[in-house]
Amino acid sequence: MKNLMKVVALLMITFSFGQTQSLQGKTTTSSSEIKMENLQIEVVVDSAEEVKSTFTTKTIEELIGETAQGDEFSFKIICKGEKMSNGVKSQVSYKVKGNTEDKKEFLESVKKIRAAAIKYYESKE
Repeated sequence: MKNLMKVVALLMITFSFGQTQSLQGKTTTSSSEIKMENLQIEVVVDSAEEVKSTFTTKTIEELIGETAQGDEFSFKIICKGEKMSNGVKSQVSYKVKGNTEDKKEFLESVKKIRAAAIKYYESKE
């Protein structure tokens, strides 16, 4: 019985520490406001229509407005493509990082990334 309890305890410890965490930012709340810290946005799309309908720079701007002063944030878009001749599925990704000090430049980069993703799919047609 002792050995069984040891094995069960060991398994419980292993499972509890073996869990992966995929937090993509930190949210702090108080009685009057909510702030996001270290915001990371990642979008995976399959077509130009999905890029156009999934997000706009206005939605990104609203999310950035919720971050605390001095925090960093990033935006990444992954464009999935078709299978190549060698059987591997193609994809391209674009990523930009910024902080609250350069919101305007960050949003300009997001606009360029969005346009590049749309152009990527339109060139495939």
